[in-house]
Amino acid sequence: MIQDKLPLPHVPRKEEDDDEQLPRRSTAWLFFRAAALTTLVLFLLFGRPLPHQTRPILSFRRHCSHVASPDPPAALVKKVPLEAHIMSKCPDALDCLSTFVLPTMAEVSDRIDFKLSYIGKPTDHDDGVECKHGQTECLGNMIELCAADQYPDPKIYLGFTMCLTRRYKEIPKEYLVHDCALEYGIDFSKLNGCLSRDDGGYVLDLLQASFQRSMDLNATISCTVRLNDKVRCVRDGGEWKDCDNDRSNADDLIHDVNDLYNEWNGLTA
Repeated sequence: MIQDKLPLPHVPRKEEDDDEQLPRRSTAWLFFRAAALTTLVLFLLFGRPLPHQTRPILSFRRHCSHVASPDPPAALVKKVPLEAHIMSKCPDALDCLSTFVLPTMAEVSDRIDFKLSYIGKPTDHDDGVECKHGQTECLGNMIELCAADQYPDPKIYLGFTMCLTRRYKEIPKEYLVHDCALEYGIDFSKLNGCLSRDDGGYVLDLLQASFQRSMDLNATISCTVRLNDKVRCVRDGGEWKDCDNDRSNADDLIHDVNDLYNEWNGLTA
């Protein structure tokens, strides 16, 4: 019989094409308690103390260089909602984040209220959640959600997520999580605290809530990008679909963000 606390395998650094499968448990509590606690043990065993300073994902600008008007006082600013719905082991998420979302955040992050949500199904049986690419994806989602929970600045958690996504086939292997956390200044003790909180129940609640949000918004394809609470573009099967006026370039998204921001805050471009 497989023990409940089955550790994630520690393997040497190499590229692998096959997704690693974790055993399914009969109940949500056993699986996620085991996953969170063994992830904690791995990080404590293999992690090194990290510097407290953080490395930004990109050189985020104060505001877009071609916008002439100064921003209003921070207390009066109304930011533009931008949300990406992804699956952590989806190749379309890599394309979507790297070519569409990140370049936009690099230019106008201070004008954006950004959110990253996940696509899957909360269930009342088995593990409590269902992920398209298996339980390794569920665990990858959990790790990324904990990063966002502990480091709500997109310059940190979006950078960490992008670091993982570039090697999505290897998620959630220990060395990958370790390298990405080290690169973006994420403290293992904070990540571990989130993963192990309430015996894994806290992060399971985060994941179920994120799945439910995507379902409620009818965001069922990874990657779906929503601007101002409307679908702006969908990346599916290596192609852009359902884009506003067929505009799938980051420059177009930056222009849209600036137009909304200027309109809402009484600025003249």
